[in-house]
Amino acid sequence: MSHLADAPTPRVLVITVSDRAAHGAREDRSGPRLVELLTEAGYETTGPRVVVDGIEPVTEGLRAGIDEGFGVIVTTGGTGVSPRDFTPEATSSLVTRELHGVAEHLRREGTRHTPLAVLSRGVIGVADATEEGAVGTLLVNLPGSVKGVEQSTQALLPLLPHLLSQIVGFDH
Repeated sequence: MSHLADAPTPRVLVITVSDRAAHGAREDRSGPRLVELLTEAGYETTGPRVVVDGIEPVTEGLRAGIDEGFGVIVTTGGTGVSPRDFTPEATSSLVTRELHGVAEHLRREGTRHTPLAVLSRGVIGVADATEEGAVGTLLVNLPGSVKGVEQSTQALLPLLPHLLSQIVGFDH
């Protein structure tokens, strides 16, 4: 018997990873678009919080969101191979159970629109709870472009209810 309807809807945090946006040299367009898409899908969404590129700032932003009790944290940016793109490494340092298939699904769906989607190194996985009785946090890395955010979110949204119900321990 499915309990998807019984699963609580987690709070979602959006984090934009971008040196230029963090320093005011470029407007953050992907973060606000991601917040809009997730809110339209019915999720209580906070953000975007903007952090600079690099392992430490991204890890600190993710850890803060986990400590604040967000059930899902979605990043946009820092998934390529530029010298300061380390969002996947920061995310991997916190993930205890990686969801390779979900990340590959997002890349595969992205290639329907552009062959460059395969260049995203985005990681998706669960960071297990650090407190007794708490549930894990789903961490998702999306590309930094508005189109990449839109296409990836469209591919991710149908998976979220079942995935989130499993994280909180509902039977499937």
